Amino acid sequence: MMEARKSKPLNGVLWMLAAGAMFVGVNALVKSLGTALPSTQAAFLRFSLGLLILIPLVPRLLTMRLSARQWRLFLIRGAVHSVGVALWFYAMARIPIADVTAMNYLSPILITIGAALFLGEKLAARRIMAVVCGLIGAFIILRPGLREVGPGHLAMLGTATCFAASYMISKRLSDDVEPLIIVAMLSITVSIGLAPMALPVWVAPSLAQLGQLFLVAVLATLGHYFMTLAFKAAPMTVTQPVTFLQLVWAVSLGALVFDEPIDPFVVFGGVVILSSVTFITWREAVLKRREITPPSVATKV
Repeated sequence: MMEARKSKPLNGVLWMLAAGAMFVGVNALVKSLGTALPSTQAAFLRFSLGLLILIPLVPRLLTMRLSARQWRLFLIRGAVHSVGVALWFYAMARIPIADVTAMNYLSPILITIGAALFLGEKLAARRIMAVVCGLIGAFIILRPGLREVGPGHLAMLGTATCFAASYMISKRLSDDVEPLIIVAMLSITVSIGLAPMALPVWVAPSLAQLGQLFLVAVLATLGHYFMTLAFKAAPMTVTQPVTFLQLVWAVSLGALVFDEPIDPFVVFGGVVILSSVTFITWREAVLKRREITPPSVATKV
């Protein structure tokens, strides 16, 4: 009863809407950057400029005590996430925003599969069916044989896989390390991980491009912060369906701003994937388990 009184569904929905708006802003800024900068360089600048936001945490980072196992997990996560971010920037410059958004919903599905394979999570028949539906949604989007599956789409498959692995490692770390340290260490390790990918293809960025990527970092940070407030205010079963609006916004943004055609198969496939993720989230809430499968926005850049 106490938890029910503390829950504020309207606040949760509003915070999730605010988070979605921030992530749509990130998509728009990165899309408008296009191929002016190599994808690895753009990704590196996004995270390295984002380190400025973490300056207030420097004293805590200098005094933290991590075990060898925690350092190893942080480094592995940083390496995996670095690849995922570089692939996301590559895909964003080459395929429609709606495709990127819809395929990003795959990460929670892959996490559910990974939890069964590597964390010993048992999948009931209903969850297996939800996972299958999610994979069918991805097949609807890609439609191999019916349309060309380009490098951008393959990059998004890689992105979803990398972000799924990153989230699972984060779940392991969250048992022993506070969230702010996990976020800060991700930014640091990803900046380091992207540096060797960015330097060989470095192009001198303009001040406008630097400002644009710094704004990307700010919006992404705010998005994750608003998302945290949404989860604190209301259960994920309330906030999860709101993430569908991100696909609506992505389709609208692509059509109105970037002249991208509306692909009904991408929209339908995205709805199928998100519906399966929402079902899994609802089942975990019904069973009152510690969530392993995250909401779809938890695996954003």
